[in-house]
Amino acid sequence: MGANASVWEPLLAIVEPAWSGRWLAPDLRGHGRSVREGPYGIGAHAADVAALIEAEMPGAVTLVGHSFGGAVAGLLASGWFGPRVGEVAAFGVKIEWTESEIEKARAMSHRPAPAFATREEATERYLRISGLAGLADASSATAVAGVLGDDGRFQVAMDPRAYGAVGPSIAALLRLATAPLRLAAGDRDPMVTLEQMRRVDPAARVFPGVGHNAHWEAPDQVWSFVAVGAR
Repeated sequence: MGANASVWEPLLAIVEPAWSGRWLAPDLRGHGRSVREGPYGIGAHAADVAALIEAEMPGAVTLVGHSFGGAVAGLLASGWFGPRVGEVAAFGVKIEWTESEIEKARAMSHRPAPAFATREEATERYLRISGLAGLADASSATAVAGVLGDDGRFQVAMDPRAYGAVGPSIAALLRLATAPLRLAAGDRDPMVTLEQMRRVDPAARVFPGVGHNAHWEAPDQVWSFVAVGAR
């Protein structure tokens, strides 16, 4: 939530020479190049991705999701949305939300998208929202993909209304998956603990020396985690 498909570039640099099949990395609704209109419930995101899969990748697929995208993948693997899911590999999924965190997210969903006078200001905001501050260079293609607009009115490429998806129990959503679901996270990820993950996936694991954006910080570790089931 807050990022877009460009954050997968470090992982895709490993996937492309190692994986003989197709892959898709979509921008979720309200993010990046995708439509900026609701509904933004997590079910709407799952339906969007399901439609993309059915149009582009008939047959069973492996879903790889990070953070909010991991929750979307778990719900999509419930079998309610059409595509055949062979497995879900999700990492960095925030499983437990406090009432104050949910209230804060819902409050953010009602605020208008701020505009910035310079691209640099908007880029700084995007990198902070996406968790890439200190990881991605402000001049990188990833940073550029996170900003829209020109002529003194730049915005982060995210509709704040997308924060309205926060609220449903993530643990309950993940348990709806009928396909095998594997969880992981960086051992320095402030969003989730190994104990929390193992309440859903007893075999959950951690990536040593890694924070929340494991696919950016340690793409080789993430690919090893994904490839166990994808082959």
